[in-house]
Amino acid sequence: MHSPSPPNDRNWFSLLVASLAVLLVLGILLVQQTRPVPMHDLKLADGERLKCVSYAPYRLPGQTPFDEKLMISREQIAADLAALAKITECVRIYSVDQGLDQVPAVAREVGLKVLLGAWVNADARRNMKQLDHAIGLANEYADVVRVLIVGNEVLLRRERTEAEMRELIDYARARVKVPVTYADVWEFWLKHPKLAESVDWVTVHILPFWEDHPVAIDRAVAHVAEVFDEVGGHFDKPLMIGETGWPSAGRQRQDSEPSQVNQARYIREFVHIAHEKGWNYNLIEAIDQPWKRRLEGTVGGYWGMLGTDLAPKFPLAGPVTERSGVASPLAGAALGAVLCLLLALGTHGSPARRAALGMTGAVAGLAAVLGWEHAQLAWRDPFEWWLLGSIGALGLTSALAASRWSAATPISPASEAWAAARAGRLSGLTAGQWLGLLRGFLLFAAAVAALLLFADPRYRDFPVFLYLVPALVFGVTGWWTATRFGVDEKVCGLVTAVCVVGRWLSEPLNPQAIAWLATGLILAAPCLRAVARKDQ
Repeated sequence: MHSPSPPNDRNWFSLLVASLAVLLVLGILLVQQTRPVPMHDLKLADGERLKCVSYAPYRLPGQTPFDEKLMISREQIAADLAALAKITECVRIYSVDQGLDQVPAVAREVGLKVLLGAWVNADARRNMKQLDHAIGLANEYADVVRVLIVGNEVLLRRERTEAEMRELIDYARARVKVPVTYADVWEFWLKHPKLAESVDWVTVHILPFWEDHPVAIDRAVAHVAEVFDEVGGHFDKPLMIGETGWPSAGRQRQDSEPSQVNQARYIREFVHIAHEKGWNYNLIEAIDQPWKRRLEGTVGGYWGMLGTDLAPKFPLAGPVTERSGVASPLAGAALGAVLCLLLALGTHGSPARRAALGMTGAVAGLAAVLGWEHAQLAWRDPFEWWLLGSIGALGLTSALAASRWSAATPISPASEAWAAARAGRLSGLTAGQWLGLLRGFLLFAAAVAALLLFADPRYRDFPVFLYLVPALVFGVTGWWTATRFGVDEKVCGLVTAVCVVGRWLSEPLNPQAIAWLATGLILAAPCLRAVARKDQ
């Protein structure tokens, strides 16, 4: 049986080296993000604008199409379309509910055309009401409405059959004055080729980022061209790209990395090729849609060319940078280092310990700033802010706790510390028991996060910054320390290790997956060591 023991010089030296390595990697990434990236300038002809962009008005806090009582004001739509009229000649809308039926009238006033959508889902009665309203608007504003789009990705969602869609499309074509189409992912058009017999246009969605095999940015536009030619060869109807674009933030999918730089590059290169080849297209999308994070994770909210404040997210010419500066991360790192060193005053230790605490504090401060930046993009509601914020705060606390870690404070197994707390001895818990509770909670939280990300990865971000500091403090130092773990902690360590490896194996070249793999394995390593040695 091994007795638990606090960190010694070997532990502190290992922590110093690991913290320095993390700082080096993060520093390199930050410097790279501040470098201007040259790319193709998008130079449209005088007076020429983008062909079309998807428009949804739900950019303000609390606005979502799922709120059936929401009614978007004409004033907001007018402000949105006035901003969009500067960059595009057309907008696509997906329904005529919640005030969107005002779009054709406002579009006429600002000189925009409209691709008018009727939303189709599993509710047959609602579909007919929506479709009749859309048909009436298309006929009333036939000078503005270029096409009526009956349904969007309905076959993809499996809410209607091909026969039911053909019936709805035929119903609309018999009553409307403008061309009629249906929009879906390109693969579903190839699966349902007879649907083209019912439409005037074939409208396909080609989104390299969302492909089953995600496409890297350097091949994205070429991929679209290949798909366009393939689909065009199957149909004798006019072909329109109903959706294409690239997200500016969120979880990387294999080779497809969301970023502001990549979004700018994709839009510039795609529009250049599309205008050169004469493609009819619509970009997704005009304005960032925070509500979509509920459906598609962080990445869903950041496909807009404009932010929610209607400001352009990137220029159409000149280099683009991902980050304007590194002052905030550097300040966070400096503050974290100073705070940890101040907390260590009055405790005994070697120079290696003090250096390790300073570097670990710097990592904690840097992780706090970067984690805060990510939280503002990703966290969607008060519950996530409370839950994930608590985990993040406790993770950072581990660096502060390490600063007070003395030779007399070995970590207790979480189960023993929890039993003492439940017995009503909370005020009498030792420092080692408090550390045991903290370590046990973070191991459990990491195991749950790893399991969720392994089982349902498509819309979940890699939570590296929540667990990076605990991995250093408890993982690195715990590897060299003979310490006891309860069965619960060993299980959490095993679950974390298995799940991070499983997640990485499916996308081994994804840097975000690699970072999550390293974080999870380091955090779980002492538990795995205890299992292997059958420590008690």
